[in-house]
Amino acid sequence: MTTQYGDTSVTLHGHVAVLEIDRPPNNHVSAGMMRDLADAFDALDADPACRALVLASAGKVFCGGADLHAPSGIASGNFDEVNPLYTQAVRLFSNKKPIVAAIQGAAVGAGLGLALVADFRVAAPEARFSANFVKLGFHPGFGISHTLPRLIGEQTAALMMLTGRRVKAEEALAFGLVDEVATLETVRARAIALAAEIAEGAPLAVQSTRLTLRGDLAAAVKAQTDHEFKEQSWLRQTADFAEGVRSVAERRPGAFQGR
Repeated sequence: MTTQYGDTSVTLHGHVAVLEIDRPPNNHVSAGMMRDLADAFDALDADPACRALVLASAGKVFCGGADLHAPSGIASGNFDEVNPLYTQAVRLFSNKKPIVAAIQGAAVGAGLGLALVADFRVAAPEARFSANFVKLGFHPGFGISHTLPRLIGEQTAALMMLTGRRVKAEEALAFGLVDEVATLETVRARAIALAAEIAEGAPLAVQSTRLTLRGDLAAAVKAQTDHEFKEQSWLRQTADFAEGVRSVAERRPGAFQGR
């Protein structure tokens, strides 16, 4: 049986729940989509039949990040003291059960942040990972400035964040950003197999061990997204940010002026 949470469907395969995001063409994140996904996580935490989750998406792109041109997107500035997207991100990091992400294509910006919610990542050779915020004249968000160094080390994370470069799956595997590379045809099946292997363990022991390993992660992400939002708020007012949004839309390098 499949349950729908907005653009996210949830199907239980034995003790593994597969969550598929379907927001064509690029599976852009929004506060509403993130809220629905967090609601699905909460429901699965409460379901004893579910012991592990697989986070996947439809189409060629895992997640293209935030929609820069949406009325509630990051370029709009329609926020008060809190970015509602980050409120939902903290909810995602608060879930109790292990998550394996199946990444078939680009995970860019907030899409990389979403991939970093997972405990493990299985990627296809076609996958690309990018913290491209500086290319927009912007500061990293979604807690990436905490979660990425935590996973791959400060130096490699700095390389990704300060260059904004796209990292291929094999390089991501060497970084420790990806745990396995599988063919495009088998990437989701491999992610499900890993989640099923986790689900074979005693569920209370698995959740207890996971809590020990990352029990403070949601609080750390909350603190970091508060800082990220402050930095993003003043950068959003700069000419460089406006140029960054234009340059990305026009598929050209930004002509930044430092103002």
